[in-house]
Order: sequence, then C-alpha cells, then structure tokens
Amino acid sequence: MNFKHIHFIGVGGIGMSALARLFLHDGKMVSGSDRAPSDITRALERLGMHFYPTQTGSNVTDDVDLVVYTEAMPRDHEELVEARERGIRTMNYFSALGMIANEYYLVAVAGSHGKTTTTAMLIDIFERANLDPSAVVGSLRASTKSNYRAGKGKYFIAEACEYRRDFLSLRPDILVITNIEHEHVDYYPDLASVQAAFREFALQVKEGGAIIADLANPSVRPVVEGLSVTVIDYGKYFDPALSLSVPGMHNQMNAAAAKAAAVFAGVKPDAAKEALENFAGTWRRFEYKGEVNGAKVYDDYGHHPTEIAATIRGARELYPDRKLTLVFQSHTYSRTHTLFDDFVSALSLADRTLVLPIYAAREENESGVSHTKLAEAIRMRGKVAEACDSFEGVVSDLRAHASAKDLILVMGAGDVTKVAGMLTNTDFTS
Repeated sequence: MNFKHIHFIGVGGIGMSALARLFLHDGKMVSGSDRAPSDITRALERLGMHFYPTQTGSNVTDDVDLVVYTEAMPRDHEELVEARERGIRTMNYFSALGMIANEYYLVAVAGSHGKTTTTAMLIDIFERANLDPSAVVGSLRASTKSNYRAGKGKYFIAEACEYRRDFLSLRPDILVITNIEHEHVDYYPDLASVQAAFREFALQVKEGGAIIADLANPSVRPVVEGLSVTVIDYGKYFDPALSLSVPGMHNQMNAAAAKAAAVFAGVKPDAAKEALENFAGTWRRFEYKGEVNGAKVYDDYGHHPTEIAATIRGARELYPDRKLTLVFQSHTYSRTHTLFDDFVSALSLADRTLVLPIYAAREENESGVSHTKLAEAIRMRGKVAEACDSFEGVVSDLRAHASAKDLILVMGAGDVTKVAGMLTNTDFTS
C-alpha cells in the first residue's frame, strides 16, 4: 500500500477510528476531521493523528493522497469536493478496509444483530489460541478499550456491515452470518432485498472457505442453500452449560457462532470455550456503567426491535426482581416509521419507558413519526411510557425517583449514551 497520508472524514466514528488506528500502527501519516472532539478523537491524537474539530475543505492538505469517508457522508461534503477537485483518491470505509483485510485470511462477521459481540468473541478466542490476529470491531473491547488489534498472524477478523451492500468490498475465507432481518429500511425495501445482498456476499467466500450460519433460521437458510463452499450450522455448537458474563440467549447464540468459526479455523474447542467464559464484553453492549441511588445503570447500542427485546429479556434474566426502566432514543425516522409496531411491542417489555426525541442521523422527518407517538402507542398497551424532550429531564427524573429496587437500561444508537454517563458520572476512555 503506497499511500503516505490518509485523511478521514468523520474520524470519530467507531469504524473509521479503528481504521485510523490501523494506518497509524503501520506508520502512515493520518489526519481526520469530525464535528467535535471526543474521547475517541483524543485517543487518536495521542497516537499521533492530527485532528480537525471542524469539517472544511482546507483540511485536505497538499500532501494527502487518500481520503476515506463513510457512506453516510453527503457527496457534496466540503472535504470530499476538495479531494475530487485535487484529484486525490477517495474511498469509503469498507473499500479501505477491504484493501487491507483481503490480503489476510479473513474472518468476516455479518448479520442484522450480534455481529459486534460475535466479532469481539472471535478476537478473544484467536488470542487465547495464540493465533495473534489483526482485527477491527465496531465497538471498544472491554479488555483493551480499543476497536483495533494489531497482530502478526495470518488472520484478520472484521465486522462486516450490510448497509448499502458495503460488505461486498470484503472477500472472506470464513463468513459468519449471525442472523438476517429487515434492517436499514432507508436502503432495503424489504427482507428479500436484504437476503439478496447477503447471498451476493456469501458467493464471495473464497474456495476452501466456509460459511457459519444458523440453518434453523428461516431468513438465513435460503441465503446459504446450494453454495459450493462448506456451510456449517452454528446451532450445533450451542452449549447450554456455557457460562457467559453477558446475559441472554442471543449472546449464547453469538458464542455458538464464534466457536463454530474458530473450530473451522483450527482452534481446539476447549480453548474456544475457555476464551468465551472469560469474555468481558464490549462498549455499549449491555455495558455496566454504575449506580444512581442504588439502581444499576446499563448502556446498550440496541436500536432495532429485535435487539431491544433480546436485551430486555437478558436483563431480566440477570435481575429478575428489579423494576426495569428503559431510556430509549430511536435511530432514524425511516426505521422508526417502518418498524413502528415492532418498536412498540419491544419497548412495552419494560416496566417503564422514557422515550427521547428520535436521532435523525442523515434523514429528514418525512413520515411525521415522533417520540411522542411512540410513547402514546406504548401507553395504549397499558404500559407506563413518557415522552421526554431532553437528556437533562430524564436524568433529573431518574435521580429523583430511582432506588435500589430499579434497573435502568439506556438504549439507542445515537447520542443517548450520554444519559448513562450523566447518571453515573462516568464516560469511556480509549
């Protein structure tokens, strides 16, 4: 790879920052911009990255020879326009990741839910087996507080996202498909279109490789039927006696998928089991943050109804006698509108739900959906729900009413994580 100075637009993102760490580790000059500094950008600065806290064309300097951006970036973004006008090569995150990862024996983890946890589990297993993998994961591993691992072995473990078919930049030797649902509704009109993308990805698995999938899942089975590569049912690796620190059946299934992939790669089953039983979790995946008035506070990235329901059930397994208060911020208007009834069903599993305004991300509100409507629909089911307009209002409410009988779960893919930090006076560092 001949690039000397790589510039990242939106470097504070969890995937982009991991890739920036990779290039820094390789001795490249790295710069990056974002809308504001964060713990992630400050950590990158400590590693040698030059950070721009504003996003203007002047950030793309004369010596930049590659600009990396995310798919969420508008094509008329000042820095992208400047790069094109200068004739500098540009590529999205997954193209840049594929440029590197495809040179390794690549283990890619895809799926609508669970891919971050499964990826992190695989990294732990390969470490325990002394395979020294390189890896990129869409969160911060609890054991290292990092989303990148620099290894010297032949393996690269990467999380592969289906949004806009981005994962098609990867050519895996082992492909893990955790599950498939209708997700990213702003891009995929229905489940069939999601399945078609996964099928295309499955066809890219290298000869002699394998696909690890749940063959009991009716949404997954047609995607892997009739393929020439080995297909392994990770359901056969499910171990009901496995002791995990992360709760819930969904995490037991994630562990089964990770173990199946590792065993295919040559890891001994006992080594995989030992690593899984010592797995410490990841940032914002049912992450324990502390207490407020004796109430335990957890933070979670879940933003799809299936994820929300699974996490609530897992929380109740761990704390069956506590009243569960859910602080929820939905992510994107399109997802909230399309899956509205499913959201209401999932959120109704909590004893009390505090619903914050929808995190718009890249969207305009064309449907008129709102956090107020979500709260109203939950109350129509006889559950306690309130629409809250600010983080400060939620924190004030919980500090006034929470007790040791409560469990507080903060959920969402936007900036709602700040609520968990405000409640417990904590933040993450990397």
